[in-house]
Amino acid sequence: MANTKEIQRRIKSINSTRKITKAMEMVAATKMRRATEAVLKTRTYANLSWTTVLNLAKAVNSRTDQHPLLTKKKKIKNVAIILFTSNRGLCGSFNNAVISKVYQSIIKHQHNKEKEKINHDFIIVGKKGLVVNKRYGYRVIAEFPKADICYQSEEVRGIARIIIDDFLAGKYDKIMVAYTDYVNTIKQIPRVKQLLPIDLEAEDDHLGIVGSDSRLKTDKSYIKEKEDKYLKEGKNVYSFTYEPNANQVLSEMLPRLLEIQLFQALLESNASEHSARMAAMQKANESAGELVEELTLFYNKARQAAITKEISEISAGANALGN
Repeated sequence: MANTKEIQRRIKSINSTRKITKAMEMVAATKMRRATEAVLKTRTYANLSWTTVLNLAKAVNSRTDQHPLLTKKKKIKNVAIILFTSNRGLCGSFNNAVISKVYQSIIKHQHNKEKEKINHDFIIVGKKGLVVNKRYGYRVIAEFPKADICYQSEEVRGIARIIIDDFLAGKYDKIMVAYTDYVNTIKQIPRVKQLLPIDLEAEDDHLGIVGSDSRLKTDKSYIKEKEDKYLKEGKNVYSFTYEPNANQVLSEMLPRLLEIQLFQALLESNASEHSARMAAMQKANESAGELVEELTLFYNKARQAAITKEISEISAGANALGN
């Protein structure tokens, strides 16, 4: 059994670490409340704006003069992925989960229809995302700092400008965004979503919606029900009037809507990060407490054994002198 001084040293060290993790838990809890408030305030607007984009894309789907941001490329060769991670660690599996999700998506879609390998480049938001280059060897074309708490969409305006310019220039055939969707303080879901071109058949159409939410009128079953109803009545499902013309309206509207989607992804990621860090630090505190209790028990046993040994030695010495 370890001596009492060694056990005391370990208990002191664990208590010191516990103070640090407790402080980090409190800071993460404060940031989580602010991040959660921010993400919930903008979520409805972001989802409805994305629904508008989908409806616009569907309305002009049959047009011969589709807007470039709505036009699918015939051949996919180059893909850019915007990856949202944290700047620091100590947040459990937050970063590993979203990076693994991206890697699985790349492996699943690593070849196009012509069986040619697709090139994937990354735009990193958050320092921990650089692991995609160090671990997997993917090229990072840009890196952006990520603030812990964001309130303005200007934080992602530069990213939006880069992806739109590169897509219009033909540098990339598809633009994806990888982020962590905030569900609650104990559950966050990593997602990979296609931003450009607008995909009408995407499985995950909306940011911030887990399951169905017909209150926002964005649930797929709700939309399909309305479409079927209009078609039976011989009405147009979507009807838009553009002034002065469709291309000019879309050229102004689509970049802004894409910027909103990126901003919402950043907010979702921030809320998920702080929730994950708070949960990780809370778990660390609990584990430290259990370890201190266990070591305290060992210390008491070791101390009791030492006292018993001393008493036995004293008794043996007294008996020897008596004889």
